[in-house]
Amino acid sequence: MTINRSTLAWAAAFAAIAVILGALGAHALKGQLSADSLESFKTGVRYQMWHALALAILALLPSKEFGQKWVKTLWISGIILFSGSIYLLSIAPIFDFNFRFLGPITPLGGIALISGWIVLFFKSLRASNNP
Repeated sequence: MTINRSTLAWAAAFAAIAVILGALGAHALKGQLSADSLESFKTGVRYQMWHALALAILALLPSKEFGQKWVKTLWISGIILFSGSIYLLSIAPIFDFNFRFLGPITPLGGIALISGWIVLFFKSLRASNNP
């Protein structure tokens, strides 16, 4: 079995960052943020971790057969845009900075994450038809 080392490296990096940010949210930010902001921050961490795990699994799949390049690019972009914008929007009150301009970025990241799953879905159907 061939492992796509680049995809696995991205997965490991995103998973490690998700654990760090999860701990930060649970401990350091708990008293600093409103309940809504903290919940949003946790949503960013959850989506990042789930997609980091999905990237790790993707690293084990045949790259051409399952559209790994497209899925990987969409998920990496989605994690950065979706989770990254949520993190910044959530912590904005701490720094008294207005990150509202990032609001439209969050849905673009979500679309990238969803698109990665859709590409994987269709590539999987095509792969299953070619024994």
